[in-house]
Amino acid sequence: MKRFLHSLADIWGDILFVGKEELRQIFRDQGVIIFFFLVPLAYPVLYALIYNPETVHEAPLAVVDPSNKAASREFIRKIDAAPDVRVAAVCGDLEAARRLMDRGKVFGILSFPADFSADLHKGKQTTLSLYCDGTSLLYLKAFYLRAMEVSLDMGRELREAAHPASTEAMQAILVDPVPYRAVALFNSQGGFATFLVPAILILVIHQTLLLGICMLGGTAREKNRRHGLIPSNIHYTGTFRIVGGKALVYLALYLLTCIWVLYIIPRLFAFPQIGQPLTLFLFLLPFLFACIFMAMTFSGFMTSRESPMLLFVFMSIVLLFLSGISWPMEAMPPFWRAISHCIPATPGIRGFVAITTMGASLNEVAYEYHLLWIQAGFYFVTTCLIYRYQLILRKRKGGS
Repeated sequence: MKRFLHSLADIWGDILFVGKEELRQIFRDQGVIIFFFLVPLAYPVLYALIYNPETVHEAPLAVVDPSNKAASREFIRKIDAAPDVRVAAVCGDLEAARRLMDRGKVFGILSFPADFSADLHKGKQTTLSLYCDGTSLLYLKAFYLRAMEVSLDMGRELREAAHPASTEAMQAILVDPVPYRAVALFNSQGGFATFLVPAILILVIHQTLLLGICMLGGTAREKNRRHGLIPSNIHYTGTFRIVGGKALVYLALYLLTCIWVLYIIPRLFAFPQIGQPLTLFLFLLPFLFACIFMAMTFSGFMTSRESPMLLFVFMSIVLLFLSGISWPMEAMPPFWRAISHCIPATPGIRGFVAITTMGASLNEVAYEYHLLWIQAGFYFVTTCLIYRYQLILRKRKGGS
């Protein structure tokens, strides 16, 4: 029993020594400090400020109204009364409106036919043309939705005036036989930040962990060409001791980072946060372990400090697409779906969004939760193999 306790004390002593040395290396390296602390501190605030306010307001629209009658003027007034659209100019012909769009004065054109009012009073169907700048989807959404709403409202008013009924109930049935109401779930105001920033928060954690740990690996290779990742020290003798000591330090640091990134930032900028804190914590554990062990695996292949910058920085946009946030995963080719299952950020983003924005329980994100544990286990094995190889290599080259 004494021998077992003594052996256990030695193991924990080595793990703590490795963790202490890793912590010292982190705070000695300015580049790693930037990735581990400054980027997670500043980037979420920056993205939240960029996309705030979340919706488009006063989007400039040009109107072409050759008829200039009461009906068309009423339509224009209702469009201009919407908070997200502003009628910036009323033009006499389409060419004048196009010149305004070419100069960037407006981002959409609403064109009335010359016989708009006459057709309405005759009971004929008329057509409005809406031209939008397709490079800005938020402007396109604002113009299209407001034009549709005003068109439907005016259509109901015309039907009510043309076909009066004996009672209000019959009038309502006649004018609007199938009433509908659109309810936007989980993002009631249709905000762009509410849609995108939660995914970016998880991506910031994933990428900074990957870049920081790989930079530490590249630095160790540069300083210790002879023995690779592992220094010549008596405490660096066991694979699990080395991996455990390093991983516990990264986990402790990023649990604190997650409090700022995933708990405080959403509350500062009023993003939806309806999930249970315990559910979020239990989900983050396999996500952090998967990110840490994946980064430690890749760090074994870094030959310099600059290598992770060249390899992983450009992948941020790719990972955002692979998560299924901006494009449905079901519409992706099988190859890219398979790639997404190998990266912790993709199930991490889907699960985090479901928990915080939709109030999902751990059981409702069970697929992503189990996938993250599988990834954590797989990358833990690959990390141990990398460091076991490094121990053998150090022994062959004469390390202690």
